[in-house]
Amino acid sequence: MASSIISREGYQKLVDELNILTTQRRREIAERIEQAKELGDLSENAEYSDAKEDQAFNEGRILELSNLLKNLIVVDPPADGRVGMGSKLVVETNSGQKEFTIVSFNESDPLDGKISNESPLGRALLNHVAGDKIRVNTPKGYVEYTIISVNN
Repeated sequence: MASSIISREGYQKLVDELNILTTQRRREIAERIEQAKELGDLSENAEYSDAKEDQAFNEGRILELSNLLKNLIVVDPPADGRVGMGSKLVVETNSGQKEFTIVSFNESDPLDGKISNESPLGRALLNHVAGDKIRVNTPKGYVEYTIISVNN
């Protein structure tokens, strides 16, 4: 599996999720399984089946996160004022000012202003500084962005 880059914040969210799944969630599911066993016949026990299904899903997610975390490279924003992973920036377009944070593809949430470093806009913004103007081809046509500020 090839390595992917991620912001420090995104990496920490994955680590936190893994910790919750391996401690708290595992314990909760184990308790549910024990309670369901006490109800008797496991072949017709919906609570037991549901708990075992949740356990399988939880263990699958733990494995997925463990493998993902092994192959991630944490990237901090550049210290020289350029736009990079984790940078928070304000841009201006014809429709007003917008705030963005540059994140990895698996952290992106455009409605929350988190744009992927691999998206057309994210790629266009990388390595630019406050005052730079860039043009990006969007589904609505070309849009010009002026970078107002970059906070790393």
